[in-house]
Amino acid sequence: MKEITKSAALIAAASGIVFGVVTPLTASAADASASSLKWARCDGSGLDTRQQCATLEVPLDYARPDGPKIDLALSRIPAERPSARRGALFLVPGGPGGTSLADPSGKGQKLPRSVRDSYDLIGYAPRGNAPSTTVDCGLDHADLALTALRPWPAADGSVGQNMTTARRISQACARNGGELMRHISTVDNARDLDSIRAALGERKLSAWGVSYGTYVGAVYAQLFPQHTDRIVLDSNDNPDPAKVERAWLEAAEVGVEDNFPEFAKWASAPGNPYRLADTAAEVRPLFLRLAARLDREPIPWPGADPEELNGNVLRQTMLNSFYDPDDYAGLAQLILAAQKGEVPPAPQSPPDPVLQNYTAVGAATICNDAAWPKSAAVYRKAVEESRAKYPLTAGMPRNAMVCAAWPWQPERAPVRITDRGPSNVLLVQNRRDVATPLSGARKLREALGRRAVMVTVNSTGHDAYLDNGNACGDATVSRFLATGERPRRDVYCR
Repeated sequence: MKEITKSAALIAAASGIVFGVVTPLTASAADASASSLKWARCDGSGLDTRQQCATLEVPLDYARPDGPKIDLALSRIPAERPSARRGALFLVPGGPGGTSLADPSGKGQKLPRSVRDSYDLIGYAPRGNAPSTTVDCGLDHADLALTALRPWPAADGSVGQNMTTARRISQACARNGGELMRHISTVDNARDLDSIRAALGERKLSAWGVSYGTYVGAVYAQLFPQHTDRIVLDSNDNPDPAKVERAWLEAAEVGVEDNFPEFAKWASAPGNPYRLADTAAEVRPLFLRLAARLDREPIPWPGADPEELNGNVLRQTMLNSFYDPDDYAGLAQLILAAQKGEVPPAPQSPPDPVLQNYTAVGAATICNDAAWPKSAAVYRKAVEESRAKYPLTAGMPRNAMVCAAWPWQPERAPVRITDRGPSNVLLVQNRRDVATPLSGARKLREALGRRAVMVTVNSTGHDAYLDNGNACGDATVSRFLATGERPRRDVYCR
């Protein structure tokens, strides 16, 4: 889950460039022709001068297409060689809670020229995300911490406080979130994609979906197979039709186990200025001892949120750091400081409005996609089993979160991903990915059957294509987007 499992600070940093970036424009109906979208200069800094922005009006509730409407903020950079233009490439963000509004100017420019020549690059802020029609729950500042949305059990493994937090956040979302809270889900996001496609005047769309965006892309391809061209799903989620996001959260315990040996090798390498131990085998027990000590004796951390370094803050930092090996140094510095009873400078907290929006959209999507157990006993048992088998994550991946007290039942059953539809999907997946482990990606590959092939990349970190992957994987995906050439069978990029 990307971004379910990505730190709120990272999400906020990614979102900061686009918060409030679109000038309000005349809205257009979801089935309008391309000419009715009024593209104009984007407001904000740090954007490519070619990027244009527009606003599209879509139904709040697709079951009532003539009912209330909401706005979606869109962006694009047109294909760089009009004579070679194939269509539109949708940049589908992770999350839930992420946005791709700045991506045509950002990661879209990492695409090779052959791809940028062929496609208009399309970004958007999914429903509920600013500057689209925005939602928030009006939470107290303390409940904006990532450890409130994705809470850790208490040091003794109990979940009672987590259930209390779930009820408090759920009640605030029901009280302050408005009707839109009930209509933020993956199916709604997929229908919004089709509304954008229609408004652009495109018969088909291509897509590059990352993390949570792989599930959005898979659901879109299941609901609208006739409108899909070339679909790339990068860092893939298990499409479990019963648990959905709950299964992704549970996968973090496996993802950490997949990644910790890489951190341990790095942290014991001679010459590393942040070396923690002489051998890789020593790093794991060192980490577990320190986390247990911080459970008993937290270190005050003025300016941090929360204002102490406890065992769960250390564990959360580990989880965040495993998204990208470039972040190993920050985790090692924290460990070295804590061993001496010290703390580094407090990390900067994102602005509350960004966290309010991210938390509300994330909670709504996760809880509206599939039903979660309401009984604390279910979570107590699951946490106990997880703590015994996966001590590094201390039971968090199977813990109660806001959905344990969500006031609404999902309006529909989750979409079951199947092999029915055109064979035009390419999955790319790092072998060691803490957020979307290879084991979950294989579940999506199995569900898609003949529709897909998968490129497994021998790399570490989240986001494979043009980020934490390798040259072999990048070339395979780029070739597919530019030419349609796809491996005949699953491949392994060493």
